[in-house]
This record gives sequence, C-alpha cells and structure tokens, in this order.
Amino acid sequence: MVNPPMNVARLAALDATQAARVLSEVREAALAGQRVPLAPRPVIEQSWGRMLRSGVDPDRDFRSGLLPPDEVRRRREESPLRHVLPVLREGLLSVADIAQHIMVVADADGRVLWREGSAPVLRKADGLGFELGADWREDVVGTNGVGTPAVVRRPVQVFAAEHFVRSHTSWTCTGAPITDPRDGRLLGVVDVSGPLETMHPATLSWVDAVAKLAEARLRELHLGSLERLRAVAAPVLARLDGRALVVDRDGWSAAVTGMPYLRRVTLPKSLMPGRRWLPSLGWCAAEPLGEGWLLRADEEPGATAASRVVLDLSRPERAAVTVSASGSAGGWSRELSPRHAELLFLLAEHPGGRGAAELAGDLFQDPSRTVTVRAEMSRIRRYLGGLLQHRPYRFSEAADVEVILPENPRDLLPRSTAAVVAHRRAAPPTERPRPA
Repeated sequence: MVNPPMNVARLAALDATQAARVLSEVREAALAGQRVPLAPRPVIEQSWGRMLRSGVDPDRDFRSGLLPPDEVRRRREESPLRHVLPVLREGLLSVADIAQHIMVVADADGRVLWREGSAPVLRKADGLGFELGADWREDVVGTNGVGTPAVVRRPVQVFAAEHFVRSHTSWTCTGAPITDPRDGRLLGVVDVSGPLETMHPATLSWVDAVAKLAEARLRELHLGSLERLRAVAAPVLARLDGRALVVDRDGWSAAVTGMPYLRRVTLPKSLMPGRRWLPSLGWCAAEPLGEGWLLRADEEPGATAASRVVLDLSRPERAAVTVSASGSAGGWSRELSPRHAELLFLLAEHPGGRGAAELAGDLFQDPSRTVTVRAEMSRIRRYLGGLLQHRPYRFSEAADVEVILPENPRDLLPRSTAAVVAHRRAAPPTERPRPA
C-alpha cells in the first residue's frame, strides 16, 4: 500500500513548528530507506532521488566558490531578467520585507544575481551561503527553491526538512522559473525565502503569479522591439529585389520580402557582416540594420546542407537540451524547449518515422491531438529544414543522427510523461543502446 503524500501547506498553516518536526522525521526515515506513515510530496521525493543518485551529501553543507563581483556584473548586464526587475520588485519586495522574507533572482545556471529584502533575513541567508554569486543548482546544494524549480520547470515550495541538506532545514523557500516567452528557454528563477516560521500556504501562488507577470512583460518588450525594427526595415526592403528578411540580434523576424515568412533564423553567436551560411537560408549577405540584421539570400546554388545531427540529452541538471547540426558548410547549435526535445527523441527512437497521430499518442496518450503535434513539428522544421521530413515525420535519410543519453537512464528528460521515455528511464544502464 502506497503511503499518502504529506499536505505540507495545510500542516504548516496550522502549526509551522509541528509541520517542520513531522517533516524532519519523514526526511530522516526516507533517506535511511525506512517506511514512513506519510510520504514526501512527489516533487520533493523525486528531487531527493536525484540527489542520492548524484551523490549530494545531506550532512555536508557544500558551497561552490562565489562569482567575483565583475562576473556578477557581467551576467546582470547580459541577463534578460534585468528588464523585469521592476515587475519583480513591485510584485514581491514590499510584502516580502514585511513578512521577513527576501527576494532572490538567479540566472539559468543557478547563480544568484540579485538579492533584496529584509536586512535581518539577508544576514541569515549569508550564513547559509545564499549570497550574490552563489551557485544554487540542485545538484550542488540539494533540493531548494532555486535549483529544483529550474529542473522541474514549475513553481516549487521547499519547506523546512524538505531541503535535502540538513543545514538548510531551518529555512523555507518558494521559487518559480522565468522562461523566455518566445521559445520557452529558461532564463532564471525568482525565489522568496525566509525562516521556516514565516512560511505561508499562499506564497507559492503569489510567486508564480509574479513570475508570469514578468514573462508577460518580456513578451511586450520583444513585440515592441520588433515593431521598431520593422519600421526601420520597411523602406529598405521596398527598394530590394530578390529574397531578403530583417531579423533582430536573436534572429527573430521583423520583416520579409520575396520569400515565405520565417519566424526565426538561427544566427551564430558572433555574426559578422559579409557572406555567411545560415541553416534556414543557405548562403546570404549579412548587413547590420538598426538593432538587427538585413539578410539577403543568394540566388546562386547554396552550400551543402548540414548532414550530421546531434541530440544532446546528457545533462539532466539543466532543464533544456540541445540539438546541433554540422556539415561541410558549417554548423550550428540550438537549445530546445522540453516539448521539442521530446519530439526529436521520439523521432530518433523511430527512424522509420511517426505520423502525427502516433506522436500524439506517444506524448499525450491521445492520438486525436494531431493539431498540437503538427504545430510543434512545423516550428521544429523551421530550424532543422531539410534534415527533417514529413508524411511521416522522420529524420532525413541523408542525416547521420546521434543521441547522447544521460549516464543514468532515470535522468532522461525528467519532465517528460511520454510512455516511450518512461520505458527508457526504467531500462537498466546495460540496456542502453550505444550511439551510432
């Protein structure tokens, strides 16, 4: 008989001290492999399992080195989260200070970049190593309100002894991931933390709501920047013949002429003016234009398309995975959303191809959800181009596809509920197929 999971919010609302004591007993028994009357919540139990498999010591307060101030400053300047700090402060700080909490904002690498709030609580956070530049990834400091939401990609409250590392059990933290609304890429985590007695059941919904407001603000900023670039591009494109488009510095399209609309073009990290090869365009001339690029596609035959595809699923501590392609004309790499990672893994598992209904069954246990599958596959084909074919969906026969799996099968795509992925997670390490 499976023990029921604890209702931590209800227990803590009635008596936070008693809830902490019960959780401590559950934690000690669970980590010792003993039977307990109440099971940890699934999100906590799964996190503890990851910690045990990765070798995190619950009795050791491990702290990696702090980033130097110059590196913290550089990351702040480059982080898109700097644009939504006013939203986060307005939504969280006034209440957090009164409730004896602090607000912490970390980047996608789990590094603390901003930290504000109650001065006494900030001092307590210093004692836990919860400082500017600290690394709070889950596989470094155990189950916590920064690292765990980054892994599971949803809001998580970690109360008292739900923390994996013993020295953190006098603390409570609630974190929510902030993702790029354009492509689902993890940008960082916003967290509200404080002593365990300050925990409130509504904190999880509160932090989640403010994180969603921040994402909405990022969406507004993106649309506004594209509109400004579109105004600059319109007279330029009107004078051109042939195929051309204008994109922002991240490759998002603002305007196009002489060719079908492309939502995004994958650009190299350091694009330079001149003749360049780009995955979805082939050879083109790149010229700076306003806050973006004018890309004029060559009418001459392009270079040989990329012929090797690598799907890297080997890093379970990061929420996102990557796909890269390379060939005689060059190469590129792209971070994938969890859904795209699932779909590409399923296609790699079925080299003969899968129809939309089959993929819908694989993902949702509902073959009728073909509209969702076709929409996602259309987005994938925008960056994989000729490397992906359809009717059925499959990798091109000319593409050499390699899938890099995590060392432990149980760490494969931790967010996925697809039956095929769950079956592969259950396979012993010895049954893993080796990459071609």
